This record gives sequence, structure tokens and C-alpha cells, in this order.
Amino acid sequence: MKRRQISGTDLASHRWRLFGLLLLLALPITTQAKPTLIWLLRDIPPLTILEGPKKGLGVIDQLMPQLIAGMPQYDHTMMRVNRARGLQMLQDNPLACDPALLWSEARARSVAYSIPAIRAVSNGLVVRRPDRAVLEPYLIAGEVDLAALLAGGKQHVGVVAERSYGEYIDNILQRAPSDALTPHYGNDAVTNLLSMQRLGRLQVVLGYWPEIRYQARQALIAEDELTFYPVKGAEKYISGYIACSGTVQGRQAVSEINQLLRTLPREHLNQLYAHWLDPERQTDYLTQARAFFEHQSRQ
Repeated sequence: MKRRQISGTDLASHRWRLFGLLLLLALPITTQAKPTLIWLLRDIPPLTILEGPKKGLGVIDQLMPQLIAGMPQYDHTMMRVNRARGLQMLQDNPLACDPALLWSEARARSVAYSIPAIRAVSNGLVVRRPDRAVLEPYLIAGEVDLAALLAGGKQHVGVVAERSYGEYIDNILQRAPSDALTPHYGNDAVTNLLSMQRLGRLQVVLGYWPEIRYQARQALIAEDELTFYPVKGAEKYISGYIACSGTVQGRQAVSEINQLLRTLPREHLNQLYAHWLDPERQTDYLTQARAFFEHQSRQ
């Protein structure tokens, strides 16, 4: 059999191919860029505290490092927003998450919700002590008939624009006369509403008592100047969720967040939140929150 002779040109070509292969093997392996998850943060003590002496000590503030550490498949970035801007970002960005959002039927059509992340005290009405008489006609066993108050047309109720106050209260607000509510926008909406109340431009503010107490303290409003009333018919405690963009990427993130929430120690988060409550409410809250999450874990 005749053997094929290798020419000098073939040998040189072979050497160059071998050199190119070795060069490729020597190059560092590049990894695909991670997707960026944008966390939308609002100043809503005691969940997230973005300013002041207790900055970063909110309940969700202390949950965030655990979520980020448990999701190394993402690059994480934080963005401060107000309520309206946050909702817009959830609509416009393919991978954004709000770590402290209440569930509502309208929002659930366009965003993906996690399982409950935290239990919180429900919203109520706050008035200055000299103005308590304005709520007396609407009090039933220490709770305010919010629907009757709004329908009465005598009092304007200050609210944060586009904030959900829980499904029960939201339904009442949606049926209220158009001039019964005084909505306020911006990052400092609650503080501004309390300032309007102190100046006599507004008598009633709707909100979370722990948040209002904190913001009042920051605005040098003494806590004993204010009185809080629950809303008749509203649940004592409501759930806070992590909500992400209603996209394929957002729903995948929620699936991964749910896995983390099922493994995180709930009791620690419950204790963090209870710290912000009145002493007489703490024991009841811890009992109810523990029972709620134990029931959820069995589902």
C-alpha cells in the first residue's frame, strides 16, 4: 500500500490548528451574565426603614439579606420608590420585586405574589386627642364604621395614594364619595398627612398604627397626642407578600422566593415585628402569627 506523503504545508497547517486549539483551552471560561433582580423599597416602618436613626432595622430590612444570599443566581439591586412608582415598575420591568406588598384582586391580575411573608396589624383610623369627638357617631364597641364615616360627608380621611389597606378596607374606599378622601403622593406621604393633621387641615388619617407612631416620633409629634381606632369588620392581622413582575422571569423568581420562605425561621421575623407593637398586643400577635404560619406550612 502506498503511503501518503505529508507535505511541509500540511504539517504547518496542522501545527497551527493544534496551536489554536491549545490557545482556546488556555482561555478563561466565561460565564453567562446573571439576570438583575430589582428590589423596590419604600419607607414603611416597621417593615422597611430607609432613613433616620433606625435605618435598616425594619423587619423586611432584616429579611432582605437572607433572600439575597439564598438567590445567588441573580445580581441584586435596590431602588427606592414611592407607592405609585413601585407599581409602575412592577408593570414595566420584566424582573422587579416589592418585598412588602398587600394582596389585592386587581394587582394579582398583573403581578405574581409569593406565599405570605409576614403578618402585620391591620389598618385603622388615627385622630388627635382633641378631635376624638369627630369619630364618636361612628364608633361601635370601640371600632369605627368606616363606610358610614365616609358616606357622612363631614370628614375627609387622609390616605397614601395608590396604597392598599387590605382587601376589606380597599372595598370600602372604592365605594366612598370622590371628595371623602384626601390622597397624598410622594416618599413622605404619611409624615405629610400627619403634618396636615397637626395643622388642622385634616382630622382623620388612615394607616398602620406602628408606622404612624414611628413617623410621628420622627416629626416630633408626641405619641400620646394621637388615638388609634380599628376599622369595624376588618381583620385584626393581615398578610404581607413579596410581589414580582407578572412575567416569566418574575414568576420564576416568586417560585424561588417561596422555596426560601418555607425554610426561613418564621419565629424570628414574628419577634422582630412584635417588638414594634404595644406591650399588651405583643403576646396576642405572636400567638396568632405562630398559628397562622403553622397552618400555612401544613398546606
